[in-house]
Amino acid sequence: MAESSADVVVIGSGLAGASAAWHLARSGREVTLLERFHLGHSNGSSHGTSRIFRRAYADPFYVELTGRGEPWWDALESEAGVPLRTVTGGLDSGIKRDASRLLEVMRGCGVAAHMMAPEEVTERWPGLVVDEPAMFHPDAGWLNADATVAAMVNRAQAHGAQLVTGAVVESLEPAGEGLRVHSTTGISWRARHVVLCMGAWLPEQLPRFLRDLNLKPALPQFTVKQQEVFHFRQRDPGVQYPVVVHKGIAAHNDGEFYTLPSGADGGESPAMKIGQFDSAFTTTASGRDKVIDPRARHDVDHYLQEHFPGLEPEPTAAMSCLFTMTSDEDFLIDTVGPLTIASPCSGHGAKFAPLLGEIIAQAVGGVEPPERFRFRL
Repeated sequence: MAESSADVVVIGSGLAGASAAWHLARSGREVTLLERFHLGHSNGSSHGTSRIFRRAYADPFYVELTGRGEPWWDALESEAGVPLRTVTGGLDSGIKRDASRLLEVMRGCGVAAHMMAPEEVTERWPGLVVDEPAMFHPDAGWLNADATVAAMVNRAQAHGAQLVTGAVVESLEPAGEGLRVHSTTGISWRARHVVLCMGAWLPEQLPRFLRDLNLKPALPQFTVKQQEVFHFRQRDPGVQYPVVVHKGIAAHNDGEFYTLPSGADGGESPAMKIGQFDSAFTTTASGRDKVIDPRARHDVDHYLQEHFPGLEPEPTAAMSCLFTMTSDEDFLIDTVGPLTIASPCSGHGAKFAPLLGEIIAQAVGGVEPPERFRFRL
């Protein structure tokens, strides 16, 4: 087997891995980025043209983290020369969302937001219905995940990083003070440090990697869910809907859903993407079937009928992606020996993409990540 070398090998070129490669390369590190499929593939969690970005969290920690991310979004768009975000405003609704408490948190963090009565919501956005006062956050919107990944990888390559696709990592082994990475390409890489940004493949492969390396970090429990999303054409293409986070109670014939503009994923006409937060459909990265579960379609249809009569009832497209969930829904970014493990996941990592690479690169350099992201049981 041929052998190459790098200062840092990053495994996985989704949003987190692409960001890590960008930050590491721009800091002067020699970086090799390994991808098991091809750049922008649809087998994981980072594909597609629409993801929510917002600052609305009930937890001040994440509100402040979104603020740290803003300058990196600006820097990436400036370096790439392309817009990656579209501002539409964001609405938070549903009895479980507790919009009044959310408003207190936002204002406490200095983020603009205000309450809207149900009739104000429908007047501003015909075809959108809420049952109780909702919070509006004007700086929210949606981002193009495909374009963001491409931009970060492009900038990483501009700083000297090497991208290798079709490289399924089979094993890791100690190599002096670093690690050797073996892949199906017939090439192995010797690196001072390895970063795992493997998304939904992390729970499958990490235990074996750690056993082989005799490393025993305290890890959270991981669950992988297949999330179905549906795209519905707008009845009135002139309405610019906000992104909506709705959290109702399933036992009351409601549930937890997110809605945002579809971008190119929904077709040529303006469309909205609807997905379900509280999916119970567990799977694995290698075992998923990508078959759309009729239960998800039923739940989304009910939500659309109750809250989005401004959308056509038949979807223009249906697809699935993977959510890798930690048991506490916090991210995992931490280092043990020459290995950094990064799972900035749980369905809310995309909005932090350009910031994640900075946190990962700092962890590689020995800087402790935020306490919430460190190893824990």
